[in-house]
Amino acid sequence: MSEQLRIILIIIVSVSIFGLLIFVFVKNYIKNKINYYLNIKNSVKQKLTCHCKNVEIDVKLINGLNDLYRCNCSMCKRKGTIVAIVPKKNLEIVKGQKDITFYQFNTNVAKHFFCNVCGISTHSQRRSDPNTYGINVGCLDGISPQELFNLDVRINDGQNHLKDRK
Repeated sequence: MSEQLRIILIIIVSVSIFGLLIFVFVKNYIKNKINYYLNIKNSVKQKLTCHCKNVEIDVKLINGLNDLYRCNCSMCKRKGTIVAIVPKKNLEIVKGQKDITFYQFNTNVAKHFFCNVCGISTHSQRRSDPNTYGINVGCLDGISPQELFNLDVRINDGQNHLKDRK
């Protein structure tokens, strides 16, 4: 191998490693900045609103933005929401109760709530634990689409829900 080729390969590998380190650093920095920016703690209320602002909900997140998921069931995959779980007692509808409606399907246990004016899905009552809600993280006031893109999100296998198995 020629000396020039060896130098080029060393440069390429070095740049790749450096780029990966920068990516990891920036991703972690943004995630930490989001949690700091929103001041998310167990006891801090966050405001969640629909697009038209007719629906306003106060939520207390129990894990901040550290335990998020997307469900792959037929309903949720179409909505594409990023979800955080909160106990029922940590969600309070402050405004717009009359503008909230819900949709149910399959077992009719889960309730997918949305604003009947603008159509935005705000939260859902979970089938796996009806004493909890999944909130649409994108509806939290103060979070930008760029910040949503950088969150760590796991997949919840709603297509193969335990309660559907026979």
